Amino acid sequence: MPHLIRTAQPTLHQPVLVAAFEGWNDAGEAATFAAKFLAERWDAQPFATIDPEDFFDFTSTRPHVQLDESNMREVVWPTTTLSSASIPDSDIELIFVVGSEPQLKWRTFCDEIVTVAQEHECRLVVTLGALLAEVPHSRPVSVVGTAYEPELVRRLGLTQSTYQGPTGIVGVLHDSFRRAGVPSASLWAAVPTYVPSAPSPKAALALVERIAELLGVPISTTDLEIASASYERQIDSLVADDDDTADYVARLEQAADDTPLPAEPQGDLIAEVERFLRENPST
Repeated sequence: MPHLIRTAQPTLHQPVLVAAFEGWNDAGEAATFAAKFLAERWDAQPFATIDPEDFFDFTSTRPHVQLDESNMREVVWPTTTLSSASIPDSDIELIFVVGSEPQLKWRTFCDEIVTVAQEHECRLVVTLGALLAEVPHSRPVSVVGTAYEPELVRRLGLTQSTYQGPTGIVGVLHDSFRRAGVPSASLWAAVPTYVPSAPSPKAALALVERIAELLGVPISTTDLEIASASYERQIDSLVADDDDTADYVARLEQAADDTPLPAEPQGDLIAEVERFLRENPST
C-alpha cells in the first residue's frame, strides 16, 4: 500500500514548499495556524495525503469519531495533507504540507515529502515552528530564521544553524532535504511560557508576515491582526488577576524594552530555540 495517496496532479513551476506540524514544534499552535492561514488565503487545493497507518502510534495520537452530514459515525485519522496554490499577481507557486508530527518511521515519512518536492522541482523549502520562551505577550513577537547552507543564509538574511542536540520531525526533514540537495530554511516564533496551551494568533501573524517578506509578496492579515489584539487583551486580563504572574510579566517587559530589537533577531532567541530543543526531546 503506498504511503502517499494522490488525488490530483498539479502542474507547478519550481514552487516553494511550506511545512508545519502539530505537536512538539508547534507551541501555541502558531506554526500550523500560520500555514493553514496562508493555504486558505491563497486558495490552496489538496492533491495528496500521507496515509497515517505506518507513521503513528494511535494510542498516543488517537483518531477521532465524529458524525458526518448524514448523522453517521465516521473515524477521522491523523493525517498529513499536501496542497498547492498560486499567489495572485505573482509567479510564485507553493506546496503546503500540514499535519501532525508522526511517532514512527521518520526517515520514510520525510522521504515521501522529499520525493514530492523533487518531482515538482521545489526551489526552496520553509518549515514553520514555534517554541515556548521567556518573552512577554505584550511585545512584538520575535521570529528567527535559520538555514544550513551559507549561500541561502546570505541570500535570505537568515542565521547559520549551529544547533546540536535532540530534534523533531522538522530537523529530520531539513536533513533529508539537505541530502537531496534541496535548499531549506526554518522560521521559529516565540510564544510566552506562561500561556503554553492557548492558541497564539499573534505568533502565527508574525510567521505569516515573515513568510510574506521572504517571498516578497503582499498579504492581507486583517483577520489575524484582529485575533491577535483579542488574544493580547485576554492574556492581559488573566495576568492582571494573578500578582505573581503580573510581576513576572512586568520583568519580561522591562527586559524586552531594555533590549533594542535588531533588524534580524538572533542571539537570545536562537539560544531559546536550542534550549527548547534540548529540554524537550519528545512530546
